[in-house]
Amino acid sequence: MNDPADGGPFAFRQAVAALMEARPRPEVSVSQVPAPRRLAPFAFAAEAAVAVDEEELADGRFVLLHDPAGHEGWDGDFRVVTLARADLEPELGADPLLPDVAWSWLTEALDSRGLTHRAPSGTVTRSGSHFFGALADRPPKAEIELRASWTPAGAGEVAGHLLAWCGLLAQCAGLPPESSSPAITVFPRRRGPRPA
Repeated sequence: MNDPADGGPFAFRQAVAALMEARPRPEVSVSQVPAPRRLAPFAFAAEAAVAVDEEELADGRFVLLHDPAGHEGWDGDFRVVTLARADLEPELGADPLLPDVAWSWLTEALDSRGLTHRAPSGTVTRSGSHFFGALADRPPKAEIELRASWTPAGAGEVAGHLLAWCGLLAQCAGLPPESSSPAITVFPRRRGPRPA
């Protein structure tokens, strides 16, 4: 039921085909993963990671849901559900403007591609860790996590939504925007690899 290979409505198959053909910037690798089974009659999911010089800087998940009957809370029959996370320098994690800035990156990524999105919702979570005892030699760390969902205009735009989300991941990783868009503040790249 949730497997794109099983067919599904034409609009869903069209959307999945567009997602499979989307090509993000070189630092972002995207791979298909099993989709959630209970959120909608049809779903497609992908994971992505941003890496520079073999160092992973950010990662996340992109899910496209489709309910041909529509869904009142979605304001449409498609819904994009995403997760983006990255490690930060601890002083950035303490910045009171961090949640607003991270959310603006999402809306600006969609707007810069001219994408229609309705009923956006989400959370920005920041966390910090300090280490003690046997772990005291580790430096403090901070992480940002952005969970968001929104309704795209239709199947024809979903690839653009995936690429906009990949752009958001790249910004969370501290990479500059690809285009010559207006100046956007980016997080400095984090110090080292993500601990296992």
